[in-house]
Amino acid sequence: MNVAVAKTGNGRAVSDLFASAEGRLPGSPSVIAARREAFETYERLGLPHRRIEEWKYTDLRALVGEVLPLAAAPDSAALKRATEAVKAHAIAGARKLVLVDGVFAADLSDVKALGSEASLKTLRETLEKDASLLNTASTDAVIALNAAMTTDGVVLSIADGAQLSSPIQIIHIAAAASASTFTRSQVVIGKGVRATIVESFVAADAKAYQVNDAVLVTVGDDADVAHIRLMDDAPDAVNVTSQFVTVGANVKLNFFNMTTGAAVSRLQGFITLAGEGSELSANGVNLLQKTEHGDTTLLVDHAVPNCVSRETFRAVIDDRGHSVFQGRIIVRPDAQKTDGKMMTRALLLSDEAEADNKPELEIFADDVSCGHGATAGALDESLLFYLKARGLPEKQAQALLIQAFVGEAIEQIADDGLRDHVIGIAERWLERRS
Repeated sequence: MNVAVAKTGNGRAVSDLFASAEGRLPGSPSVIAARREAFETYERLGLPHRRIEEWKYTDLRALVGEVLPLAAAPDSAALKRATEAVKAHAIAGARKLVLVDGVFAADLSDVKALGSEASLKTLRETLEKDASLLNTASTDAVIALNAAMTTDGVVLSIADGAQLSSPIQIIHIAAAASASTFTRSQVVIGKGVRATIVESFVAADAKAYQVNDAVLVTVGDDADVAHIRLMDDAPDAVNVTSQFVTVGANVKLNFFNMTTGAAVSRLQGFITLAGEGSELSANGVNLLQKTEHGDTTLLVDHAVPNCVSRETFRAVIDDRGHSVFQGRIIVRPDAQKTDGKMMTRALLLSDEAEADNKPELEIFADDVSCGHGATAGALDESLLFYLKARGLPEKQAQALLIQAFVGEAIEQIADDGLRDHVIGIAERWLERRS
């Protein structure tokens, strides 16, 4: 089925996108009604642009311009390419849940390996009965479009007290070129759980595709969770992902995101610390080159007292790349004894590289310890001279300094095997620029 492109700049034929795809979108009558309402919101707002403060540095109307046709369900050839992509990007020992062009691929997934520790449904199954997963508190146009157009996702529930010995890896694979995919997942993590969740975005020979993903995460009391996102898309892809996380009491949450691909990417995260005594460590790395644009926008909401948050983000930008970090910490009136800090640093490898850092604090309580900082600069010439004087070629010397620069963020990943996997992705990026 051909799906009309949604033009945005002047509102041409926007409604054709939903009207043409509606017959392929799963859901009960109440779900379809919720989809229509969400699309009306998107149709009214259009793609975000620079006059919207939260999107000031990532003007999708200028950078993207249009929403591509909805990808068809993967055929046998697409699934064959996806199988090879799984082999290339799967983490050793992880239990895999695979989505191909926005559709859950059971034959490529390790559903039985989840055992009694976790239960799994697909979003497609869930939407036949319940529209609640389409609801969020956000009025963001991209999130509204995701609610209107989402085709599938995973609905994962980890049982109270489960101690997962190996990660669960959700792999999003793009196999269709010049098409868009819309996925939405929910991860419910029970009380006292110890778990690592990894989300990977990769391509199976696809080019010029668009990804619009959303994930809703709830973390129960006393849990210890690592949530890792690896955005390694094709160089000409577009990836906009939205994450909503609600954290219970006495939780340790370690979040990490790394972007090493896509012409345009944005991760927008909304994390609410809703239970006392919790600790959040949020870390990220953008590795950008050519004309790539990578945006990390993170809002941490301290809604209750006695919580700690730490944000450490690094960006390495070569050629005419553009990195954006927008970090916002909100401390609510009752959130006394909050301890919130964020620091972002950008390393510019060329005269045309660009970094925009926008840290913000909104504090409505009086007994808190909060702070932020941002820096941008070039490689240290004295250190480069030192390494080259000892016989290292310039690119190799640069690579060593870049690895040290991003290492502070990557080292926050506790799992040795997963940390090595992430370091390997960063090293391959360094090889591509040499």
